[in-house]
Amino acid sequence: MPYLLAPNDPSASFPDVGEALADPDGLLAVGGDLSVARLVNAYRHGIFPWFSEGDPILWWSPDPRTVLRPPALRISRSLRKVLKRRSFGVTMDRDFPAVINACSAPRADGGGTWLVSEMISAYRALHVHGVAHSVEVWQDGTLAGGLYGVAIGGIFFGESMFTRVDNASKVALVHLCRFLDTQGFALIDCQVLTGHLLRMGAELLPRARFVRLVEQYRDQPTPRGSWDDGAVTFPEAPAPAGTVTEVRHAR
Repeated sequence: MPYLLAPNDPSASFPDVGEALADPDGLLAVGGDLSVARLVNAYRHGIFPWFSEGDPILWWSPDPRTVLRPPALRISRSLRKVLKRRSFGVTMDRDFPAVINACSAPRADGGGTWLVSEMISAYRALHVHGVAHSVEVWQDGTLAGGLYGVAIGGIFFGESMFTRVDNASKVALVHLCRFLDTQGFALIDCQVLTGHLLRMGAELLPRARFVRLVEQYRDQPTPRGSWDDGAVTFPEAPAPAGTVTEVRHAR
């Protein structure tokens, strides 16, 4: 049985991630709350919340873990052409509410959404505290795609992304990887494996190895507060070449 977290005690410790269930993969704990303190504590130990409407709060740490090292992002030839056309402008933390609301839209395949209202409120609070950040991709003044996640030390924990225009989410990821690389981030946590992520350069790490990396980098200085520098960027392709296909929701 997963560990039962007491409500209204955000400082309470999570169990060791090695106690997570194998089926369902990574389920570690149930209950608690989504306060800023509890969420930061969870991410600092390689744990994240994920639950559906009507469920209790569920906490996860799957094994293995999918990660992407920012310099290792692979860019397809077609995406390089998109970047060269400079048809998308990119900002950061310019409109976090719009990004997370777009990520919460029900999926076209009828799979619903895991971003229930309680989760949206929690991540907006993290954003206000300078811990959660968004990337916005614009075309002709309209939000075309984007992503958001949580920055703890030298790890960016990717949460979700969306696209309304072909290639917009890919452009968001390119910009994020370039920014994180310049800031000395070691990893993007992608949480769950997909074929898309593997083609982008992601790799699988055993949970124990991932948690050791989190422990190594979680106290690294992180740019806190807003990442909005007031500019609109037109990212160019980084040096590594490879294949990238369309990316949708992280989960």
